[in-house]
Amino acid sequence: MMKLIFYAILQLLLMSEAQAQGNVCPKDFSHINSSCIQQSRMNYSEKPLILSNDLKGNIYFYQTPGGSVGKLKVIGTIVNNRECTLFLEAVTFDSRNFVPNSSLTIAVDRNQWLKNRIFLDREGLSALELVRKDNKCVLSLTKDASLAYFTKEVEKARAAHNLLFYSPLALVFIAIFIIVRTFMEDQDKFKASEALEEVEVDKNKKVDFLVKVTKPFYKRYFLPMVQGSKSKAKIRAKYRQKLANAGLTKDLTPEEFVSLKLFMILGGPFVFLAVRAFLEEDWPLSLTPIMGVVGFFYPNIWLNGKIQRRNQETLRAMPFIVDMLALSVEAGLDFMAAIQRVIEKAPPSPLVEEFETLIRETKIGSSRAEGLRQLSWRVNMIEINSFCATLIAADSVGASIGPILKQLSNELRVKRSSRAEQLGATAATKILIPMIFFILPAVLVAIFAPMVLKMMTGKL
Repeated sequence: MMKLIFYAILQLLLMSEAQAQGNVCPKDFSHINSSCIQQSRMNYSEKPLILSNDLKGNIYFYQTPGGSVGKLKVIGTIVNNRECTLFLEAVTFDSRNFVPNSSLTIAVDRNQWLKNRIFLDREGLSALELVRKDNKCVLSLTKDASLAYFTKEVEKARAAHNLLFYSPLALVFIAIFIIVRTFMEDQDKFKASEALEEVEVDKNKKVDFLVKVTKPFYKRYFLPMVQGSKSKAKIRAKYRQKLANAGLTKDLTPEEFVSLKLFMILGGPFVFLAVRAFLEEDWPLSLTPIMGVVGFFYPNIWLNGKIQRRNQETLRAMPFIVDMLALSVEAGLDFMAAIQRVIEKAPPSPLVEEFETLIRETKIGSSRAEGLRQLSWRVNMIEINSFCATLIAADSVGASIGPILKQLSNELRVKRSSRAEQLGATAATKILIPMIFFILPAVLVAIFAPMVLKMMTGKL
C-alpha cells in the first residue's frame, strides 16, 4: 500500500514538473525568447493548418532543419473564394535573429490558384507555404520543419474600445491647453507685434469675425509650422488669388489661411462640444472627429462665400461708378483724376477699394496698364476683365476714354436689367414649392375644416 502511494506521489511530481517546463515561456509574444522555447517541451509536428479566422491570435513555435527555433503569431486572416491572405509576425532565433515577411497571399489567376511561400531562415532551408487544397487554404511547413501550438494571445480589446471614448476627451484637453497657453505665455511679445500690425491696418475697415477670434491662436502656434514647411510656394500659388478675390489680402496671407485650416481641426470639435454642453443635448461623441474634418474644410466654404458676396456687391456698384468715371472724363479730368473723384464721391463698395489700391500702385511707380491688369487679377470677374482690357487697349492706341466709358456704362445697365428680368422669371418657379407644401395646405384646412366638423357632428 505504501509503495502505491509513493508511486502516485512520484507520478504527480513528474507531471507537475513536465507541465511547469511546458509553460516556461510567457504568453506575451514580445517577451518570448529562444531560451524558453528550447526549454519548453512542445509536441512539434508537420501537420498542416487550415487557414481560417479562428487562427487569429494563435502563437506557434517552430523548428528549422538547421536547428534554429522561432516564434510565430497570427495577426489576421482573409479567406474567400478569390483570395487567401495570412498576416503574421515571426522571428527565427539564429545568430542575428532573422525576421521573415509579415504576410502571405495566394489568389486565383486564370481559374488557377497560385502558391506562395516565405522562408523562415536566411539559408532558405525551411519555408512556410500557403496552397489551395480541396477548396481550402492550407498552411504548411516545408523541408523538414515542424510546428507546435503554444497558446492564444489575449486581445487587448478594451484599449481599442476606449480609443473612441478617450479621443474626444483628448481633443478637448488639447484645445483647453492651447487656450490656456495662449493667454499665459509670451504676452508682451505678442502684444508688441499686434500693436505694430494695428498701425498698418485701416481702423475703419471691419475685420471678419472668424479671423478676429481665431487669429491669436493660429498665428502663434500653427503659422510657424506652415512657414517652415517645404510646400510654402505651393500654398501661396493656391490661395493668393482667392484671398485677393475675397478682399482679404490685408487680413490674411496664404500661410495664415492654411494655419487657420489646421487650427479649425481642433476648433471644430471644441465648438461642437461647447454647444453640446450648453444646449444639454445627448449628441454622440463619435461625431467629434467628424467635426474636426468639417472644421478643416470650413475656411474654404467661408472663403468661397466671401468671394461670391464681394462679386455681387461689385456688380451692383459697377454701373454707377462707370457713369461717374464717364462724366468726370468728359468734364475734362484725367483718367486717374477721375478715379480719385470716384473714390471721394462714390458710396463704399469693393470696387471703390480696388480703385484705391490702383491709385496707390500708380503712385509707387506702376504704369496705368499694369495697375489695371492687377485690378483685373484681384477681382477676377468677366465684367471687370472686359472693363480693364478695354481701357488698356484704348490707352495703348491713344483713343479717347470718355466715349468708351459711356458705352460700357450703357452695356452694364442693359446687362443689369436683363439679369433682373432673369431673376424675376425664376422667382415664380422658386416660390411654387413653398406654396404647394406650406400655403396650399393651410388654404385647404381653412376651406374644408368647417365642413368636416359639421359632418362629424351631424349638423350638415
